[in-house]
Amino acid sequence: MRRGRPGYDQQGILDVAVAAFNEFGYDATSMGVLADRLGLSKSAIYHHFASKDEILDRALDTALGALEGVLAEADTATGRAADRLDLVLRGAVHVLVDKLPYVTLLLRVRGNTEVERRALARRRAFDKEVTSLVSEAQAEGSLRSDIDASVVSRLAFGMINSIVEWYRPGGREDADNLAGDVTAVALDGLRMPTSNRVQELLG
Repeated sequence: MRRGRPGYDQQGILDVAVAAFNEFGYDATSMGVLADRLGLSKSAIYHHFASKDEILDRALDTALGALEGVLAEADTATGRAADRLDLVLRGAVHVLVDKLPYVTLLLRVRGNTEVERRALARRRAFDKEVTSLVSEAQAEGSLRSDIDASVVSRLAFGMINSIVEWYRPGGREDADNLAGDVTAVALDGLRMPTSNRVQELLG
């Protein structure tokens, strides 16, 4: 990690930059705007980050790295695919709550720069892994199979991603309760009753 001037660190600059990117849009946020927000000279910011693109890259990696970590944790878990999918959805909600500004920025990426295109590629890879997990849960008989796995994945994360539009930290629901609500809405209607699973397995 590049060392900066006393009193300022990369994380502090990154937090302020992400807030500005979300407020004004990445393209409209100049280094001058960031300098004003931070009360720093532009050269002081460059002491920490080589460019605005590097700031964006670090911010998007923060969100994507956390989401990818949720998948990695689920991959090491034992049990049914449906249970691992539950872990992924709950974990994704926690990431969104814990890193709300960063995930908000990620969801607004449109691929206008090379940094954004790399982030979108990682998002697509994440979505593909989740869809594969849904397919596995359907194949094992844990989830109903009459809905396409990619549709299930998109609907579930469409709901999760919508949280950025209305969730406010410190509200009535903490991350655990919110994760429980999401998985209940997303998965309860998809779970196969035990009797149905037994019948399918018996043919």
